[in-house]
Amino acid sequence: MSWGTELWDQFDNLEKHTQWGIDILEKYIKFVKERTEIELSYAKQLRNLSKKYQPKKNSKEEEEYKYTSCKAFISTLNEMNDYAGQHEVISENMASQIIVDLARYVQELKQERKSNFHDGRKAQQHIETCWKQLESSKRRFERDCKEADRAQQYFEKMDADINVTKADVEKARQQAQIRHQMAEDSKADYSSILQKFNHEQHEYYHTHIPNIFQKIQEMEERRIVRIGDSMKTYAEVDRQVIPIIGKCLDGIVKAAESIDQKNDSQLVIEAYKSGFEPPGDIEFEDYTQPMKRTVSDNSLSNSRGEGKPDLKFGGKSKGKLWPFIKKNKGATPEDFSNLPPEQRRKKLQQKVDELNKEIQKEMDQRDAITKMKDVYLKNPQMGDPASLDHKLAEVSQNIEKLRLETQKFEAWLAEVEGRLPARSEQMRRQSGLYDSQNTPTVNNCAQDRESPDGSYTEEQSQESEVKVLATDFDDEFDDEEPLPAIGTCKALYTFEGQNEGTISVVEGETLYVIEEDKGDGWTRIRRNEDEEGYVPTSYVEVYLDKNAKGAKTYI
Repeated sequence: MSWGTELWDQFDNLEKHTQWGIDILEKYIKFVKERTEIELSYAKQLRNLSKKYQPKKNSKEEEEYKYTSCKAFISTLNEMNDYAGQHEVISENMASQIIVDLARYVQELKQERKSNFHDGRKAQQHIETCWKQLESSKRRFERDCKEADRAQQYFEKMDADINVTKADVEKARQQAQIRHQMAEDSKADYSSILQKFNHEQHEYYHTHIPNIFQKIQEMEERRIVRIGDSMKTYAEVDRQVIPIIGKCLDGIVKAAESIDQKNDSQLVIEAYKSGFEPPGDIEFEDYTQPMKRTVSDNSLSNSRGEGKPDLKFGGKSKGKLWPFIKKNKGATPEDFSNLPPEQRRKKLQQKVDELNKEIQKEMDQRDAITKMKDVYLKNPQMGDPASLDHKLAEVSQNIEKLRLETQKFEAWLAEVEGRLPARSEQMRRQSGLYDSQNTPTVNNCAQDRESPDGSYTEEQSQESEVKVLATDFDDEFDDEEPLPAIGTCKALYTFEGQNEGTISVVEGETLYVIEEDKGDGWTRIRRNEDEEGYVPTSYVEVYLDKNAKGAKTYI
């Protein structure tokens, strides 16, 4: 089966058919391209859908997703995001493995087709030229034969006429001979050209055209194979992502199976448990005795009676019908004293955990800056070590502030849990520093614990706690003998020592060191015999006497 032998006379039809084949290939490329666009659009819509239903950060909605059913929903959204990614993979693979490959092949195919049909037209033009030469030689031979015949007839007529001179007869004879010779030459030329044409025609129909058509046939068959391979690739690209899509679906099923209704019920208890016990029975009030109206300790009227009820966290709430009392809708106190005990404990614990994370973050930053400073010290060309001193001091100050804040919330947490925090000298100093920076906030938290509408408040005043924390430093100094100086220090920054036990310093001032930093972030210094106190270690550069521990710098 060969186009060269079976379709030797169908040059124009083969040209149309091969062009149709290229059109089909380009149509398939367009189909795959539109499929990739659909996959990308679908993936984009899936991602937007997943993003739309993701909980917003730092919102109430995010807190609700602690339940297992909500976590399963989040897992489903994440799996759908991965599912969308697989459709993007389909689009990318089809574009790279089919569209790009076939587009390049179509260009090569067009060039090959053009070359083959160019050779075919060239062969056609050659055989047509040979045919024209043959026709021309044939017509010339025919014309010369007719001219020779007429010349012969004229000679015979002249020879038979007695009135014609001998010279005219001889002239007619010579003319007949010339014409006859011309006919013979045309005959020989025609015969030669005819043999040549027959040879060229045989080569055209049995060699040139079959070879050209065979190339065209092979080209067309390669096109057919190529489009078939592309269809296989089309299916294989889809098949490759099926296992991953299956894993995404398995992940959704696994998330659904992880839903625990009992756990969610327990979370509801933890979220809304107040920590109070239900109110007791209301005693009978006997109005038959005019002057003796017994009021039950558990009655509603006692909530606004003389004296405040004794509220103890974790115990009974005497005199309070908590579920039936409106909540205070004012600003939320810093110590969450407007919340029930259990909820307050959770909020305080959460705040302590957040502060500890911030402290750890600042400490990591301090370590990084310290390492960078060491690098600058070893390699001065990389940077000036002194340029990092201010940053180190700033980070250290932030750490101190965070620690004070943490200890404040830990004290409130300990109070809620029924235990009192230790009041060490370090805490007293830090509490004194904190008072100067946060007095308005503490006072706001300490007042109006019992609102007129009966909202929950603490019985103990926070102001008394602050006073306990901020004990007098003067008592310590009055009872102690003056300590000897163990070195000197230079103030790196100005410090306003407005709290008891602290001392103010000015940047660049030199003072005596009488007590090193014991790990609490404070150094005890002396200006003269009457002025001494504590300053933050990060605010001074300490030089100890060589007889003590050698020169050492704290920054």
